[in-house]
Amino acid sequence: MERRLRILFLFFLFFFAAVLGKLFYWQIIDGRRLLTLAAQQYSAIREIPAQRGKIYSEDNFPLVMNVPSYLLYADPSELKILPEKLIEDLKPFLKEDKFAAPFLSNKQLHWLSLAKNLDEETRKKIEDLKIEGIGFEESEKRFYPEASLSAHLLGFVGEDEQGKQRGYFGLEGYYDNELKGKAGSTYFEQDALGRPIPLSKELEEKPFPGRSLFLNLDRSLQFIIEESLKKGLVKYQALSGLVLVMNPKNGAILGMASFPDYDPGNYYNFDSELFRNPAISSAFEPGSIFKVLVMAAGIDSGAIGAEEICTRCSGPRTIADYTIKTWNEKYYPDSSMTDVIVHSDNVGMVYVSEKLGRKRFYNYLEKFGFGEKTGIDLQGEIIPPLKKESDWLTIDLATASFGQGIAVTPIQVLTAISTIANKGWLYQPQVVKKIMEEHESLTIKPIRKSQVISEATAQAVTQMMVEAVEKGEAKWAKPSGYQIAGKTGTAQIPIAGHYDPEKTIASFVGFAPAQDPKFVMLVILREPKTSPWGSETAAPLWFEIAKEIFRLWKIPPKT
Repeated sequence: MERRLRILFLFFLFFFAAVLGKLFYWQIIDGRRLLTLAAQQYSAIREIPAQRGKIYSEDNFPLVMNVPSYLLYADPSELKILPEKLIEDLKPFLKEDKFAAPFLSNKQLHWLSLAKNLDEETRKKIEDLKIEGIGFEESEKRFYPEASLSAHLLGFVGEDEQGKQRGYFGLEGYYDNELKGKAGSTYFEQDALGRPIPLSKELEEKPFPGRSLFLNLDRSLQFIIEESLKKGLVKYQALSGLVLVMNPKNGAILGMASFPDYDPGNYYNFDSELFRNPAISSAFEPGSIFKVLVMAAGIDSGAIGAEEICTRCSGPRTIADYTIKTWNEKYYPDSSMTDVIVHSDNVGMVYVSEKLGRKRFYNYLEKFGFGEKTGIDLQGEIIPPLKKESDWLTIDLATASFGQGIAVTPIQVLTAISTIANKGWLYQPQVVKKIMEEHESLTIKPIRKSQVISEATAQAVTQMMVEAVEKGEAKWAKPSGYQIAGKTGTAQIPIAGHYDPEKTIASFVGFAPAQDPKFVMLVILREPKTSPWGSETAAPLWFEIAKEIFRLWKIPPKT
């Protein structure tokens, strides 16, 4: 008997020790986690979205705003009609059927999302159906008063993997942290079925609205370049095109357009390839517009003189196994350096590159900003790789002198050319002028990076570019009464290790008025079919836009 009592005592002692141990584990070791789980049983948190910041053009006109948007939800426990009937009634108002009848039949559910981003008109139509058990939650979505104006520059707002709003591409992506603000929260008590308890204590953390952006973008100018580019693509039967306009004196981006584009308010209806901004996200071989930069490097380094005569311009040049010719197979013996630019002479540019040498040539490429990002405040800028200096062959140096065999982005070219227009100083391109939060604002000052070439070199090359406009192949299209510095470009397109014999990228880059530039502009047309030459496609388009800029900004011609 005593033995049995001892066994029973030990059993209860062991059981009591196990219970104490488990209680110790729950209360001390795992207490924090269990308290959190318990709190989740009777309390809930609902996020309050912050109002996203707006985006304004230079004249304070809103390019991006917010408008009311509605989320449609159902409370299956309160539905008085069959799920199939509900789906049928809502079908005319919903783009997609993302919910299934089994979920709507679950009476244990108290909230089920049916559709997002409904506008006011759709909300009213659904409310008129008077369906018990459905409701709306109000939020905001992006609205673009100017439709797709500046689409590539602005970007769009979509949802991330957690279903939260996030900016993608352009300004929306680059300044997402500034624009999105800080979401708030509402804490409330709920019953065992997840329903809010009336008269229970609620705590609310208010949201902070996002900051707004004020741009350097000239809205009237932007409209002009977009309309002109659309007409130019049709007129010259080009596959695509872009126009960039910048103030060379401070790097401010005044206009940026490229087509084909997309509607940022309905981005989900477009091919995702269109989201990339070609101005900053596409690489191309620049062709002859690159020649003025190589010429500037030659003069600035002292390798050549501005008045030097080319002693090897009487015919084609053979380098290794390659023969380099002029674009029209015309040759000009004893050409001056100005003649080389006016005639867009490939052979003359090879002469310049040989005088420069590989080391100095490469050094100036880096000084002009090639091989690195410009730092423009837009999401998506790429860096076309620049071969190591040690990997450059003699033929690489020769072809790069006239803009072939080297990849750059349009924004890199525009920024580099701006140094010639701005006495040799390189500025970082800048889209946003000011960031505003309620009553406080932060002005973003221009960033002057370095002096790439001397003022004397810049003036010498400017005069060469003026001569190229006055005497070059595109002189017929030049606006009378204005002194414009510019250069045409026609580059073959590399395909599978060779160049396509018919397809080209036509371009023109320039600034005006030449001696006191108000703008520098780059026009690129990809694969124009009416003519492969930049002098017959991109240059006339550049001059047409320039005429409109002169009129818009009231820049008078010289009499």
